[in-house]
Amino acid sequence: MSDIEKLSGLRVGFAVCGSFCTFAKAFAELEELVSLGCEITPIMSHNAYTLDTRFGTAQQHAARMFEITGKTVLHEITTTEPIGPKKMFDVLVVAPCTGNTLAKLALGITDTPVCMAVKSHLRNQRPVVIAVSTNDALSGSAKNIGTLRNYKNFYFVPAAQDDPAQKPFSLVADFKKIPQTILEALDGRQIQPVFSAV
Repeated sequence: MSDIEKLSGLRVGFAVCGSFCTFAKAFAELEELVSLGCEITPIMSHNAYTLDTRFGTAQQHAARMFEITGKTVLHEITTTEPIGPKKMFDVLVVAPCTGNTLAKLALGITDTPVCMAVKSHLRNQRPVVIAVSTNDALSGSAKNIGTLRNYKNFYFVPAAQDDPAQKPFSLVADFKKIPQTILEALDGRQIQPVFSAV
């Protein structure tokens, strides 16, 4: 069995936060995981589930996640809290993960559906895969990335500066590396390199 074949049958929570400009990449990777045989449960933050932007309406995004996975989107704290007690996932992916969510996870704040999903999932000491997308990753959010890198069971999808000239503090994960990051995380390893040139 190849490494990628190990993803078949894997129970994956896929949580989306409000970095709307990366939704197309996230949904493409969601489709890829489904094609590889993963059983996906979609999750959306309050902002991702309710805000309309120039990248599409909230209704369109939620409908797209349902279309890809065949499952209703979990979008409330009450629906994500049972994730841990029911041992719903083998791995939980947060893609995109905003600076706001990074900060809350680093401080143990659970006032959003995604943060509650992570907290609940971690009670079983199972991996959380983070795909960062934030304009302040190398400034205000840097300390939170560092904190989570030091926490057990957090693994980061490789990321790079998406526009060093115009946005020198911004990082965006390479969403295409989510499957490989999951495989490494399941074996307790952080995929390398974590950060690279564009």
